[in-house]
Amino acid sequence: MKYDVNVELKNKIEEYNFGDVARQANGSAWIKSGDTVMLATIVVNETELVKDDFLPLTVQYIEKAYAAGKIPGGFFKRETKPGDFETLTSRIVDRSLRPLFPKGFAYPTQITIMVFSVDKESDLQVLALNAASAALYVSDIDINTSVSAVRAAKVDGELILNPSLSELKKSTLDLYLSGSKKDLLMIEMRTLGSDNVDSTLVLDPLMDPTLSPSVVSIHSSNALGENELINVFEKTQNLLFESNTKYEEKFSEFKKETIDLEYKSNNLNTDMLKYVKDNHISDIKSAINQMAKSERSTALRQLRKSILLNKDDWDELELKDVIESVKKQEVRAQILNEKVRADGRALTEIRPISISTNVLPAAHSSCLFTRGQTQALVVLTMGGPKDAQMYEELTDNSTQNENFMVHYNFPGFSVGEATPIMGVKRRELGHGNLAKRALEPIMDLDGQTIRLVSEILESNGSSSMATVCGGYMALKAADFATSDTIAGIAMGMVSDGDKYAILSDIMGLEDHDGDMDFKVTGSKDGITAMQMDIKLGGISLDILKEALYQAKDGRSHIIDIMLEAEAKIEFNDGVLPSTDLFHIDPSFIGDVIGQAGKVIREIIEKFEVAIDIDKKDGKVKVTGKNKSGVAAAREHIEGIVNTPKIAKIEYKVGDKYTGVVKKIVDFGAFIGLPDGSDGLLHISKISDKRVEKVSDVLSEGEEIEVEILEFKGNKISLGRYH
Repeated sequence: MKYDVNVELKNKIEEYNFGDVARQANGSAWIKSGDTVMLATIVVNETELVKDDFLPLTVQYIEKAYAAGKIPGGFFKRETKPGDFETLTSRIVDRSLRPLFPKGFAYPTQITIMVFSVDKESDLQVLALNAASAALYVSDIDINTSVSAVRAAKVDGELILNPSLSELKKSTLDLYLSGSKKDLLMIEMRTLGSDNVDSTLVLDPLMDPTLSPSVVSIHSSNALGENELINVFEKTQNLLFESNTKYEEKFSEFKKETIDLEYKSNNLNTDMLKYVKDNHISDIKSAINQMAKSERSTALRQLRKSILLNKDDWDELELKDVIESVKKQEVRAQILNEKVRADGRALTEIRPISISTNVLPAAHSSCLFTRGQTQALVVLTMGGPKDAQMYEELTDNSTQNENFMVHYNFPGFSVGEATPIMGVKRRELGHGNLAKRALEPIMDLDGQTIRLVSEILESNGSSSMATVCGGYMALKAADFATSDTIAGIAMGMVSDGDKYAILSDIMGLEDHDGDMDFKVTGSKDGITAMQMDIKLGGISLDILKEALYQAKDGRSHIIDIMLEAEAKIEFNDGVLPSTDLFHIDPSFIGDVIGQAGKVIREIIEKFEVAIDIDKKDGKVKVTGKNKSGVAAAREHIEGIVNTPKIAKIEYKVGDKYTGVVKKIVDFGAFIGLPDGSDGLLHISKISDKRVEKVSDVLSEGEEIEVEILEFKGNKISLGRYH
């Protein structure tokens, strides 16, 4: 294929073709970078203008197995439902491009990104956004702003922009930003554990019947300070400016002629507006107060119905827009002018918090975290390596295991809606992923599998951050060791020209009517994860810096409350799996494992535990369903280690020893020799007379005199010496 444009960027080159494929779409871009090839298309349904005040945009990022020379696994040999990576990538593209569409654009729009070929060092999420933005820029839609993505990594203390996947695996930072030449539009950030690997022997018969070794990655906490993060933002924003300048210069000649579309009118009915302001402003303020207590409010609907009783010739949809507009103006004006929010809080004030741990007696651990009118029940379940979630991404050489899972559920009743509970939605997947990224840096799983499930029981904003806080408390309620205390807070902003106000711990009303949704998680000292969406079309670094430090203050306040609750935790000892860590002399590891794993299998079966042994330093981890079993297993192992070793004897044919009958079998008896070795005394060698039944002549534990007759490999054949 002939490429129309080559764009040289930091650490990579992108090649674009705009005219050869997908010519029926409103816009399309074929992109090649390394061996990765993608196609992005934009299609608009020009015949349907939806009435709701919402942009009906759908983004689908789709990976094809053939792109990596693979055939889909499982029963069906074709691509089926999207994987988590595909869904999360679709969300990233959607959140980055949605702010570009003109106000009043209300036509159903589909963005499709398909991966046809993959280079295993390519950042597919960065390329997906760049391809989609290019297709949108050259389309016949009235959008003249380029958006691109950049990822930042930190390897050995050095900042790397647009890293390869190999570099990213060694990084302590994963920061994904999208933006235009002027503004940041979307941020996804997490810190990562150092790429340290400990050669740990995992001995769990349920996972590995052959007791073969498996390597476990050890993570350390790498929370990033606000000042350092701001410096990274500055460097990435400079790269976004350079990249988008190149895109706009090179793509301009391929842009299609803009189609003439009718945009949804934003002009409100002036008669209705005057009537509502003159006669019902107090009713709207009362409704705002109710919405401060719940994401669902019937007050505005009731007001609309009552007005229509007297104004039956008015259009209900027009009136709805008018009431919604007045409500939004009142909410924003009160914040900007009076510095007071709808629920009476100051701009930096956090809603009341209550924390109850282990409210579910049969669960391993649980936490009911309530902040204002948002409530999350987070439940933890512990498992072993066999319980990990298996998955495979397009750039993976083999199947991977996910040992830490966070599953977030948002039922309709949490916001007073009568909706059935169906499959996992994109929003639920995204919120769970954010909570996972927040907590992962403080955890050392050390071969365990942990699943956190967050059931949102009530929601009025920031349920994902309640999941982070409740998730941390559930970890502590399971007596799980963490390297730091992590909390999450959702920040918002209201602006009008040069005037703006940053809000801490936003509720649903402020999220809906505000200009920013900025979620920050971390400790008192730094940030572990972040997610930001801007509704304005961009945000300056100065405002972002202010929001980060305000979030730090709010996070510290929440952590203090969490620490108080942590001190009062009572564990579910009856059901909570127990883990014990101790060290043994590495020279005794062979004795603990035994020949072909015989000894350790007996311990595992007898005490119902799983055992991990580090071959290097002798660290032993015993995990079981209860403390008594774990304690007994440890005592047994320490008994083996504390038993003095007997020096091996160099046996010779004809030597005579006193042995102990250890086990009687049909064909003879196994005799324990002085150095711990076993020899076989065959039934024919027990006596000069014929022996019909061994137990008639010998009994277990009896001492007898034996003679070494011969060696068969490693086996010793004995005769009875009289």
